[in-house]
Amino acid sequence: MSEQNQGLDFSTVIASTVHDMKNSLAMLMQAQAQWLARLPEPERLTPEQGVIDFEFAHLNTMLVQLLGLYKLGVNQLPMQPDYHELDDFIEAQLACHQEVFSSRGIVATYEVDPLSPLGFFDRELVASVLANSINNAIRHARHALLISVHDHGGQTVLTINDDGAGYPAQMIERQDEYVQGINQSSGSTGLGLYFAGRIAELHQRNGVRGHTRIANGGPLGGGLFSLYLP
Repeated sequence: MSEQNQGLDFSTVIASTVHDMKNSLAMLMQAQAQWLARLPEPERLTPEQGVIDFEFAHLNTMLVQLLGLYKLGVNQLPMQPDYHELDDFIEAQLACHQEVFSSRGIVATYEVDPLSPLGFFDRELVASVLANSINNAIRHARHALLISVHDHGGQTVLTINDDGAGYPAQMIERQDEYVQGINQSSGSTGLGLYFAGRIAELHQRNGVRGHTRIANGGPLGGGLFSLYLP
């Protein structure tokens, strides 16, 4: 038996384990939702429940990212771009986080440019990027979150804005390093930005690749994450 066949590839073991963890987490989330449905409303809308809902969503997003990065590494991440109605797409993403919004007292709204009602992208992949960005905004928002969609030079731009303190200046200055790879010297691993950047780059048209940018400001004055899709 060759040395290659004596043991499993470690990345394959990790990917398989992450997949099992994701399935277990999905079962936990389903059981918790059924349990909550049997409780009186005052007992459902507690600060502790808000923490549980948020961390469940955060864990699920991280596991999705890890699986996605593994599939990217072995060229097995399928791309299925299509035209999508942006109103419906954004509403669906916000609906997934509605319980967390309610428990944290965050008002989440969205705006779609009426001149750009459709976007061309892989729904599942872009949804995973938005889920991570929404989770990040929830973590730092005080009371409000806004998702806006507009056209910029022929690209569809999805922006998540919150009313928190914003991104650290050093993170904005070095954002290209986060997109290129995980930076252990910073306060954050940058995994979310790295994953978002890789997904954005998979979307390309006429030689133009998608990309991401972070900044501070916007209508709400806090962190501003933008995903550009050609």
